[in-house]
Amino acid sequence: MGMTGEEWGIVMLSLQVSLAATCGALPLAFLLAWVLARLSFPGKILLDGLVHLPLVLPPVVIGWLLLIAFAPEGPGGRLLALFGVTVLFRWTGAAIAAAVMALPLIIRAIRLSLEAVDPRLEQAARTLGAGPWRTFATITLPLASPGVVAGAVLGFARSLGEFGATITFVSNIPEETRTLPLAIYAALQLPDGDSAVWRLAAIAVVLSLAALVASEALTRASWQGQLRGRGSHVL
Repeated sequence: MGMTGEEWGIVMLSLQVSLAATCGALPLAFLLAWVLARLSFPGKILLDGLVHLPLVLPPVVIGWLLLIAFAPEGPGGRLLALFGVTVLFRWTGAAIAAAVMALPLIIRAIRLSLEAVDPRLEQAARTLGAGPWRTFATITLPLASPGVVAGAVLGFARSLGEFGATITFVSNIPEETRTLPLAIYAALQLPDGDSAVWRLAAIAVVLSLAALVASEALTRASWQGQLRGRGSHVL
């Protein structure tokens, strides 16, 4: 049996949420990765631990904390209320939950890529007169970009599979927050939901596997690029 219109809507919503989560998390992930890779300061270990906390905390705890933060009386909720915006029980809230859960994976991929950049190339650029921003734009970012892309793809895959934080934060609302994992969970509760579970699970496996394969390929390309960059680089 083919996909129903409702199931296609679930797939499209999942892709929308995952894309928004990845794009939203990427700038913050790059900043935190750069800080952890390049700076030394008191409390760096604590920051590193906080960054990776979503990997070890139960997702339901993350969802509960988000619910507190973005409730009408919470700091995030009050800030958004100034602009007439709410993320509670909306697909944007699902994107926030997915972004928080994917953030540590994106940071790790970018951090490893930044740490692999040969600092002698950056020093050579500075010696030849390039300023900090030009050095970053012409040396650091191009060499680290495969890792950035790999992190983004990995974060996208993680966002596709997000369940616990999402259902706790924004519930399981059809056509609004019901992404693939939540739809599979809902179908499992139905006596005749087996066929829907098989279809949705198959799509989830294909999308996640494609993202993981792409991430692995980009990570390998990153390391190969670093090896070539050590041999020669044009300023």
